[in-house]
Amino acid sequence: MNSISEIQEAVQGAKSVRIRGGGSKPALSQRDCQGDAQSLDLSSLKGVIDYQPEEYTFTARAGTPVAEMAALLAEKGQYLPFDPPLADRGATLGGTVAAGLSGPGRYRYGGIRDFLIGIRFVDGKGQEVRGGGAVVKNAAGFDFPKLFVGSLGRLGILTELTFKIFPQPSAYATVAAEFDGLSDLLGALDAVTRSAIDLHAVDFAPEEEGWTLWVRIGGLLTVLQERAQALRTVVSASTGQMRSLSLYQDQEEEGLWQTVRSMRWLTEGTGLVRIPLTPQRIPAVEEALSGSETATRRYSVGGNLLWLGWPDVTAQAGVEQDSSRDLHGLLQELGLQGIQLIGRARREGANRDEGDARDYKGPLLGRPLQNAFLRRIAAALDPEGKFEPW
Repeated sequence: MNSISEIQEAVQGAKSVRIRGGGSKPALSQRDCQGDAQSLDLSSLKGVIDYQPEEYTFTARAGTPVAEMAALLAEKGQYLPFDPPLADRGATLGGTVAAGLSGPGRYRYGGIRDFLIGIRFVDGKGQEVRGGGAVVKNAAGFDFPKLFVGSLGRLGILTELTFKIFPQPSAYATVAAEFDGLSDLLGALDAVTRSAIDLHAVDFAPEEEGWTLWVRIGGLLTVLQERAQALRTVVSASTGQMRSLSLYQDQEEEGLWQTVRSMRWLTEGTGLVRIPLTPQRIPAVEEALSGSETATRRYSVGGNLLWLGWPDVTAQAGVEQDSSRDLHGLLQELGLQGIQLIGRARREGANRDEGDARDYKGPLLGRPLQNAFLRRIAAALDPEGKFEPW
């Protein structure tokens, strides 16, 4: 699809529509089309429409790759502070919004919904609709931009997006601390997040032995060393038993966080599931995951988000089994919900060998969320049910 008019015609003539962008999140984009469903590829709908560096805003088409937009912003010393993930895998602006994805920078500046200020989209009737605007302080119309963050293509087809942006810090530093156990790390996490130090990102993960906490700060190079030393002091003074403390800067430091944004820490052969939670629930999650030797994970945003690498398909007795079913039950028991981004989306009542896509459930795992308000919005925007059901 190269134009909005083509998208409108396709929606008007189709009984059911599935949307695909850059393909960086296969569990969302490479879905089984049922019956007369038409798959719309929006990867050609790309390009910058308007960029005002002095106003700290830009408008681009939905299929614009995040990596290309990031490179353009970097030329002016600007960036998207929420660190959109999977850019190296071909993520687009529209797909990032639809999946509601933010990276480690969300800890300091907020998530993607805090930076999306305007959208254009095609609804289920094939009409083009506009929400928000191209200025930061805008109260025009219904707040469609917020509704479309994480909508997964269930409200309409995004065509244009307007973001506010920030100047990029001139330098960064990351303090990494290694601990023997989770309780020690959580003690340090509490001390760090309660400190007066302005933190850009706080991530942690289990290693082969123990746990590692990464805390990122950014700002002027002239004061960064002093702030990094203050951060080291806070971590060292925590109640946790620490094994080592390191400081990363320059290219080594940037490479560390680029690995996080691109999800290169994932073990080969695993899918990727995004699970919102709170730090208080982490011990229960770790206890539930203790029996899985193949689950890799990284906690982000100060422990408020879990990126879980879960075995996508396991082979037992020569028969393929969908392991996302096991994760689905585990999350239900924990009262959590996850969204599968990479790997095979879960299907219930389906025979994979026969290619049966009946009772397709999509990529949502765990506790079902009931939201009557959003269902009413979806019914108004898509009365014939052409998009993914809510």
